[in-house]
Amino acid sequence: MVTLVNLRAYRRFFVVAYHFLPLLLSYARDRRRFLLFGGSRQVSSETRVERANTLLESFLTLGPTFIKLGQLLSTRPDILPPEYVDELAQLQDEVPPAEWSRAEQVIEAELGPVEEYFDEFDTEAISGASLGQVYTAELDGRDVAVKVRRPGIEDLVEADLRVIRWSLPLLMRFIGQGRAFSLENLADEFSKTIREEMDYSREATMLEEIRANFEGNEDVAIPEVIDSHSGPRILTMQYIGGTKINDVSELDAMDIDRHELAVTLQEAYLQMLLEDGVFHADPHPGNLSVQSDGTIVFYDFGMSGRVDEFIQRKIIDFYVAVANQDIDGILDALVEMGTLSPEADRATMGKVMELAIEDARGEDIETYRVQQIVSQVEDTIYEFPLRLPSNLALVLRVATVVEGVCVTLDPDFDFISVATDYLTEQGYREESIKQFVGEAGDQVQQSIQSSIRVPPKLERTLDRIDRDDLYVRTDIEDGNNVFDKLAKRLVYGLLMAAGIFSTSYLYATTGVEPAAVMGAFSATIGLLLYRSFRKRRGIRATPQFTRHEMRRRDGE
Repeated sequence: MVTLVNLRAYRRFFVVAYHFLPLLLSYARDRRRFLLFGGSRQVSSETRVERANTLLESFLTLGPTFIKLGQLLSTRPDILPPEYVDELAQLQDEVPPAEWSRAEQVIEAELGPVEEYFDEFDTEAISGASLGQVYTAELDGRDVAVKVRRPGIEDLVEADLRVIRWSLPLLMRFIGQGRAFSLENLADEFSKTIREEMDYSREATMLEEIRANFEGNEDVAIPEVIDSHSGPRILTMQYIGGTKINDVSELDAMDIDRHELAVTLQEAYLQMLLEDGVFHADPHPGNLSVQSDGTIVFYDFGMSGRVDEFIQRKIIDFYVAVANQDIDGILDALVEMGTLSPEADRATMGKVMELAIEDARGEDIETYRVQQIVSQVEDTIYEFPLRLPSNLALVLRVATVVEGVCVTLDPDFDFISVATDYLTEQGYREESIKQFVGEAGDQVQQSIQSSIRVPPKLERTLDRIDRDDLYVRTDIEDGNNVFDKLAKRLVYGLLMAAGIFSTSYLYATTGVEPAAVMGAFSATIGLLLYRSFRKRRGIRATPQFTRHEMRRRDGE
């Protein structure tokens, strides 16, 4: 079996390379115009859109694994420019279902003959996805939904995962260090996530746990699992119908308050992330529906995750800081979670966060302010210092997609206002104030102790200075390699000066040819010296603020 998977992986590697090689060559030429030499070249937004379209078509052609990969990439602005994120967001996990005869074999292998285990079974799938397909049936007098893993998908996914792993070192050459960090985490996360999504036993466990957490909440409905008719490749659950959550006209016809619906959805996810620690991680409109009384129904728990206590506390700190509009608190939480480099320029990142908060509140953002921030970012850092650890990737996906659904329901939806009300109701903001008071008290106590300890130490130090017996040892941190650059420039300058002198001397004493050789050497050193003084270019992609971009596009 392993040999067959390897053979399939080798074949798939060449197929994948055929699709992606032209794009990789284009990216290589962006860095060096003539591949081996030449300067970098500017890439217009229109060119990025064309390339993103090519990438989208490649994912669709390569099948289920790469469709899932494209969907995951569409939620990763830390890896791809905005144009790619926009295009890949169009990827829908809707694939024509496999033939019933093949799906029936999976059911029989897991349970037994279909007619013996179900009273009725509709052989026309109601939905088809890249990893599975869903049928409706009747069991003991009630309607059920039967999710069946797509036949033969396991070998294809394993082969594709090997191809992705083999391709990773090559891809690293075309991206910066920060994005390489995120890409490596993405590959690990994707491998783990897609395997978990194919395991329906795990999905049943997560579904039941999340369902228990919302027991008694009349605003949320989660299907019940039928354990006797479920297994690793088949999941039978209660069938709950409803209207798709983004079908705005139908919701209006049902006289449902869309603002309240958005608030309910946002609060449900805040509960999952901040309190329960286990959450539904695929909240796109196909997995959410609404009943006539306004109850939100959740489907498809294949992509679900857990949040450990440390990350939960830091997410709470982040939300409390956002609610209080405490920019320093926001940056501290991001650094502690590992999403922001500790070496980032805090003043610039603070302004970025201010714009993000204004955008989340639905406020108008002047274009000149966005351009000003971009200019400052380019002047202060070479690479945008935001990155995404694997344990936060699903959390970001949830936050991004849920906000999109909420804005679809209510274009004026204020995420921060809802989050602030929720944090206040649950007492998180009061806890943060108590924690602040406690920390302030500790700092006062430490200051008093220091005021007692410092004078004797200061007196001893002054005595040593008076005796010429004081030695100072320093360690210089040079994260940006400033000294290394200065040393290189000094060496280049000395070599170029020596080269010019030698060229003149050879021309005067020996002739043209030796002088020409030495002149070429001097010119090369001069070029290297010139390049060392060139200012590195920073971010080339314009930051994408959701509402700001929506208004701009609506205007166009």
